[in-house]
Amino acid sequence: MAAEDKHDSHRSEDGDESSPLLEGNDGKMGSDGQTKAVAPATEGYSWTADGLPLSHGSVMGEPVERNQWDSGLFSCLGRNDEFCSSDLEVCLLGSVAPCVLYGSNVERLGSAPGTFTTHCLPYFGLYLMGNSFFGWNCLAPWFSYPIRSAIRRKFNLEGSFEALNRSCGCCGSCIEDEMQREHCETTCDFMTHVMCHTCALCQEGRELRRRLPHPGFKAQPVVVVVPPPDQTMGRH
Repeated sequence: MAAEDKHDSHRSEDGDESSPLLEGNDGKMGSDGQTKAVAPATEGYSWTADGLPLSHGSVMGEPVERNQWDSGLFSCLGRNDEFCSSDLEVCLLGSVAPCVLYGSNVERLGSAPGTFTTHCLPYFGLYLMGNSFFGWNCLAPWFSYPIRSAIRRKFNLEGSFEALNRSCGCCGSCIEDEMQREHCETTCDFMTHVMCHTCALCQEGRELRRRLPHPGFKAQPVVVVVPPPDQTMGRH
């Protein structure tokens, strides 16, 4: 009995026996003698309510920098580079056959079979109706403006509303969140197609041709066969 009392007193002096559930937890002794758990400190990180680390360098809700369009809205003739001939073709299609340019733009962006036909024919029908009943192409822009919004979202391009706000700073106060900004950008895309429809199609065509290859170019790979050099036999 004396040996057991001595052993119990030894346990009370050294502290409680360690438990597997308590191993690895850093703690501090409080004034009441109980151990208080302390959250692990990780250098360079803060901790969210769910216990997940969050770096100090990443800020939630920080605005993302937008990319610029490769060419301006009225740069119909392009510029002197390797795409100059392609820019002239885009300008010609937009002026003479906008339905072909619009179908080509959607096909290049979507890369799906049959996309050209399913978009070119409805555009052509609206084009004929607008010119027949109203004297100008006023119906097709209602059908074609979503492609501009899709291009802007895919390549994170700066919209007309954001460009106006950056230049004069008069429109930023009315925007509260990202959804409202996107609604304003979509409205600007629609107005661009209504007011400058041909120029908008040409700008989108130049942007897509510089960023995406045509789906037909990668459907069948081109194999270039180089003939062997001429061989001669000599005598030693």
